[in-house]
Amino acid sequence: MIPNNPVRATRILAGAAALWALLIPAYFAVAKTPPATIELVAVEGAIHDATARFILDAIDDAARSRWPGNESQGRVELVILMIDSPGVVADAGLFAELGEVVRNPPLPLGAWVGPAPAVAYGGAAQLVSLAPIRAAAPGVEIGHWQPTLVGEAAGSPPLEGSYTGGSGTVKVDGRVPGLIDLSSSQTASPRQLLQLLDKTTLQLGEETVTLSTTRPFTAEDGAEGVTVLQTVLRRPGLWTQLVGLSTRPEVAFFFLMAGLTIAVFEFFAVGPGVAAAVAAISLALGAYGPATLPVRWWAFALMLGGVGLLAFSYQRGGVLLLSTAGMGAVAVSGVYLFDGAPQITLGWAGWALTVAGVAFFFFLAMPTVARVRFSAPGLGREGMVGKRGNAVTDLGPDGVVEVEGGRWKATSHRAAAVGAGDPIKVVGVEGDTLEVGPTEIS
Repeated sequence: MIPNNPVRATRILAGAAALWALLIPAYFAVAKTPPATIELVAVEGAIHDATARFILDAIDDAARSRWPGNESQGRVELVILMIDSPGVVADAGLFAELGEVVRNPPLPLGAWVGPAPAVAYGGAAQLVSLAPIRAAAPGVEIGHWQPTLVGEAAGSPPLEGSYTGGSGTVKVDGRVPGLIDLSSSQTASPRQLLQLLDKTTLQLGEETVTLSTTRPFTAEDGAEGVTVLQTVLRRPGLWTQLVGLSTRPEVAFFFLMAGLTIAVFEFFAVGPGVAAAVAAISLALGAYGPATLPVRWWAFALMLGGVGLLAFSYQRGGVLLLSTAGMGAVAVSGVYLFDGAPQITLGWAGWALTVAGVAFFFFLAMPTVARVRFSAPGLGREGMVGKRGNAVTDLGPDGVVEVEGGRWKATSHRAAAVGAGDPIKVVGVEGDTLEVGPTEIS
């Protein structure tokens, strides 16, 4: 019933409106607040600069979700670093910064090595030991604590406060004092670990935090139970992963050899085009290996020499001795090119595939392309004789010439020497090799 007094009625309605104005936004704010989550951060492969920044950004973003006023983003209850890394090739200062954040994190943080047969060597093993929560799946391997960064001297200083055990490795099948606190059948997967961590108390600086990693739920049939909080898996971007692959010796060797081989293939058989771009990209990715991993420069020189011998042999029409020496040099250089042992070692399957790929290109692909070009209409024996072009290399007597935009193996049996850049004329064709001479010949 509305009072007869208009002033009083107006005041009542105004008060009700003000109350609704306060309650309705609060109701919707509560209703729209996302549930708490747990973030799993994948740390796979050698830890390089981009990986270290990715981890730092993931921890920082998770910490911001706990700041007052960020409730709409959803609170991150816990961050778990899922580590499977053979070592660290990141900048020393950047990795030290990461180590300090892991040792004194802005929110509950753990490091879990897994799933088996994951490894954590060198600086990665030290990083695990710094986390407030240290766990591992049974069967993983941790060790080779020195050097902290791959390629450093064995006596280089470890991360402050980290565990630095003996010279070998530890096959984890239980607690390792100072390194792993949780390792059993209950920590074989991140989900099992999260169930185990519920109600765990941590000391973060001066704050005591009790984890809440599970929540109750009611099934469709009415049965009640407990499940872990929603988990979010964070992985580095595609480019970071691709660059990370280049820190593996066999992958860096593959990219380097792919770039060099395609460049030679382009020079002799194709001419400027798509292959040049592929070679450039391959060499750029391959260069990240020597830039981050310790290199034996004599092996690098041997690799270049091997490719040079293979190219020279092809130019001469396929000299078996030169080709064999070139392939041997390439194979040996791949074995000894990088010196990251015992933390980062060569994958033999990748090395073998790379060597086989180089042999395929030089012994089969390049001669096949040359034959196909000569069999194309307009490029047969009659079509090439009389064509003019320029010498790309000195002909002494064998070399490379360019005729109508294409590069060809060539030989000159004329008395007059033909140097690089000199104009030439095709006087005959023998197999996949042009017979050429100076343009003044009739």
